[in-house]
Amino acid sequence: MKNQLLLRSLTILMLGLLANAQAKDLGEQRISTHTNKLISEKSPYLIQHAHNPVDWYPWGEEAFQKAKKEDKPIFLSIGYATCHWCHVMAHESFENEDIAALMNDAFVNVKLDREERPDIDNIYMSVVQMMTGSGGWPMSIVMTPDKKPFFAATYIPPTSRWGRLGMTELIPKIKDAWKNRRKELLASSEEIVQRLQTIIPASDELPDLGKVLTSAVNGLKESFDEQNGGFSTKPKFPTPHNLLLLMRYSQRTGDKDYQEMAFTTLRKMRGGGVYDHIGFGFHRYSTDEKWLLPHFEKMLYDQALLLMAYTEAYQITGEQLFKDTALEIITYVLRDMTDPSGAFYCAEDADSEGVEGKFYVWSDRELAQVLTASQYTLFKSTYHITTTGNFHDEATGKPGGENIPHCIGTAVIPSPELETIRQKLFTHRKKRIHPLKDDKVITDWNGLMLAGLSQAARVFNDSTIRAAADKAAGFITNNMVAANGKLQHLYKDQETSIIGTVDDYAFSVFGLIEAYQTTGKVVYLKTAIKINSYLLANFWDKKHGGLFITDESAEKLISRPKEIYDGAIPSANSVSVLNLLKLSRLTGKSEYEDRANDIVKAFTRHIEQHPQGYTQLMNALEFAHGTSYEIVVVGKNHQTVSEYTALLDEVFLPNKVVLLKTPETSSELATVAEYSENLKMINGQTTVYICKGFTCDAPITSLDELKKKILTLK
Repeated sequence: MKNQLLLRSLTILMLGLLANAQAKDLGEQRISTHTNKLISEKSPYLIQHAHNPVDWYPWGEEAFQKAKKEDKPIFLSIGYATCHWCHVMAHESFENEDIAALMNDAFVNVKLDREERPDIDNIYMSVVQMMTGSGGWPMSIVMTPDKKPFFAATYIPPTSRWGRLGMTELIPKIKDAWKNRRKELLASSEEIVQRLQTIIPASDELPDLGKVLTSAVNGLKESFDEQNGGFSTKPKFPTPHNLLLLMRYSQRTGDKDYQEMAFTTLRKMRGGGVYDHIGFGFHRYSTDEKWLLPHFEKMLYDQALLLMAYTEAYQITGEQLFKDTALEIITYVLRDMTDPSGAFYCAEDADSEGVEGKFYVWSDRELAQVLTASQYTLFKSTYHITTTGNFHDEATGKPGGENIPHCIGTAVIPSPELETIRQKLFTHRKKRIHPLKDDKVITDWNGLMLAGLSQAARVFNDSTIRAAADKAAGFITNNMVAANGKLQHLYKDQETSIIGTVDDYAFSVFGLIEAYQTTGKVVYLKTAIKINSYLLANFWDKKHGGLFITDESAEKLISRPKEIYDGAIPSANSVSVLNLLKLSRLTGKSEYEDRANDIVKAFTRHIEQHPQGYTQLMNALEFAHGTSYEIVVVGKNHQTVSEYTALLDEVFLPNKVVLLKTPETSSELATVAEYSENLKMINGQTTVYICKGFTCDAPITSLDELKKKILTLK
């Protein structure tokens, strides 16, 4: 099928291409006096293109009607504000008057921010992967006026090079094919849409949990890089849910080899250039196998997921490096990525002054000028600074005289001297031209960051982090949720917009469940339940089970997909399985667990074929397959309750949920967890009720008793 699609679409358009097409020098970037219809948009990515000579339209009926009226195909370009290759294609092609003229003549041109419309991005990314075998951004789609694609690519150069068809050659070929071979193009587009709409039927049974879990972790073990950590050669992505699974599996089985793979990876990432040793936080991924040369953009979701991984690693090991890294991630996010409302921004760009990584790298000479002689010597030896530069150009592999501070091969030494140097360099770096900050607030990534902050606040027993989590939870509760539980996806300039997708719901529920267990504020648990109820009512596939990406009331697209694959970000279906299991334990309502089972059944055939591709779902199955704990702490006030929960949070018990009850919250809590009404303090003392595997132990009424009990828990 895939080859047929390629023959019908790509080959038709590329036929006749001359092998010796010469590259055209585009010259310096031209200053544009154009203004197109993106000028009224709020997305930083769309605004970046508002003065292109390309006659861009935002996604909407105006563009589709224009295409129908003028009988033109649509050129759909999808990217995001901090995407390096999106910038490259914009500078090379979309700012070029000649290429823009070709595009305006042949197409109606539409720009889309993938972070604003992940539903549309998901569909057309599937098309790119189907037709080319790979994916990524920028994404380039040519489709009919009714949104059916017949050509797909990622980055397209301005002219043909290295076997890749260029814009100046491609556009006339598409124009000719649309005019003279339309029947074939339409047949191809229909075949693509039919394939998108194909759904693998649900199974009547759950997979063998023990078997798929073992298969998933052994798949990670087989691909593990023992020398450098991670699970590939290059490029290397963090994928923290892989690490969370290894830690959980090791906890349940007692086999420490699995958790050591996670710890090695976390140490190697922290030492590498993929970590910002001066300003903190992680870059997107490493282009090499040693975590040295990063793709420099910083994404909120990476900070959130890695925060969870480092926090849990510290919980298991007590290793200071893991705690330091978690706290430094938080420092970065609260300092640079937090809106005054308490919400969190999307990302920071890889580029500044048109050069990727320029903000982050250092010449040997500059370091010698900024630091004292002794500071320079210490920093140079610790962070592997060289005169020629350790930063090699990705294309040529040659050093360019710049350095990425890293500790690969040496221990990270948290000495006062190095911290003084770091602060000095950070102050100096602030004077540079900063990369673009994408200050959109999107609900789903905020849900992930809320979950990470809430967990860290408990593990580190930190009031500042707890306050930040509380404020972030309040932002979601007060700004993004309607009375019926319906969510908005985007917050920008103090306004909300765009109907929420499944990720917004699943990740918000995740974050609010964690926020409740951190703050004891029942409103967060009630809001999580309300959002989850709307999710199940409006996103559920009534025929096959599982959750669609879009709301029933959302714009009707060419397909309504469901996602289970856990890629850079976990899938909403995977996260929802764990949410539902936790809600079942917290509320005592088994219908939540029944629905979790239904989601797993919907994807059983996927899971059995390749368990390693669904590691966040495996985390949920670990919760279901292993021993889980339902704990209720009843006390006079939140402070006394917190003394007991702090002990519980010192140990790694990923399969626990904790209900917090005080006289102040008792009646409200009973409305969502009716069973809690009968659980009271004994003799006026703080009392802990622990149930394990559907069996409850005798109540505990002292800290000493709880300390002894914790030693028996696993």
